[in-house]
Amino acid sequence: MKHRREAAPGRRGGRSLASAVALGCAVALAVAGCGSTTPPAGGSATVSGTSMVGSPAVGSPGPSDSLAPGTAAAPPAGFSLLWRDDFEGAAGSAPSSANWRYDTGPGVNFGTGETETMSSSTDNVYLDGSGRLAIKPIRAADLSWTSGRIETQRSDFAAPAGGILHVEGSLQQPDITTANGSGYWPAFWMLGSPLRTGGGWPSVGEIDLMEDVNGRGSEYATLHCGSAPGGPCNENSGLGSGELACPGCQTGFHTYAVEYDRSKSPEELRWYLDGKQIFAVKSNQVDATTWTNATNHGFFIILNVAMGGGFPAALGGVLLPTTVSGQPMLVDYVAVYTKPAG
Repeated sequence: MKHRREAAPGRRGGRSLASAVALGCAVALAVAGCGSTTPPAGGSATVSGTSMVGSPAVGSPGPSDSLAPGTAAAPPAGFSLLWRDDFEGAAGSAPSSANWRYDTGPGVNFGTGETETMSSSTDNVYLDGSGRLAIKPIRAADLSWTSGRIETQRSDFAAPAGGILHVEGSLQQPDITTANGSGYWPAFWMLGSPLRTGGGWPSVGEIDLMEDVNGRGSEYATLHCGSAPGGPCNENSGLGSGELACPGCQTGFHTYAVEYDRSKSPEELRWYLDGKQIFAVKSNQVDATTWTNATNHGFFIILNVAMGGGFPAALGGVLLPTTVSGQPMLVDYVAVYTKPAG
């Protein structure tokens, strides 16, 4: 997702890879390599916040593999649970207002070309009664679209000095195909907390854990940083994985995760799909100031489904009469873990 702060305070811009693809990074459809990165080889929980369910057991090193819906993820060894939402609640109810806030309004405000109106209605954003969040785009009789975009109330999800931040979620992408999904754009991503206090995109940092467009059954992982256009992070494309195959991601739940590792030099961001590392960016790929401005602070988490925009269009997808209405992105849980220095 590309996120410009072009509107009033509190309004976040579009999506990272919209611009990335528009500039040709993802148009190439490389399995990896929009950024110049080669991925390297790969207690009890303490909980704060609300809507936490249980205490996950300590697991083996590395992120958890894909789990059945409702199954608690085990944090990597040595990590503690900082925050989690399992989306428990009555069918048709709204997600926890203690955990989430809405980002509403016309999609044109986000700077990505998307055309839906983001809504706080439980028609678009709701709990399904089985421990899942649903974000559902709906087409009206006049062919306009509504959908949903929520972000965490907290914006302090940060890697401890010398430690590691691990963020993950179990999601099912909208159950669509290229035959009926033109223009769909689901995403799971993070923005740097300075954006809420006057900072600008992309210098504050944007980390995209999952994006897919047009029902392609893919996954894109990206870091946005520096200045735009161009700059040290190749904006508006960012440092990205390119298109990665994600078989079954529209018909089942899969785990998407990112780690920010400050325990090593150079520091590193690592992305995972179902527990397997798929991409990495190291701090020495950019200058020290760019890296620090993009990473050395808290983040907030965003979940949304956009309709239309620069990224889908760059891969040949626009909203069509054949674009199916009402296929939600489902989220089983979102969790944040940290590991201290040492």
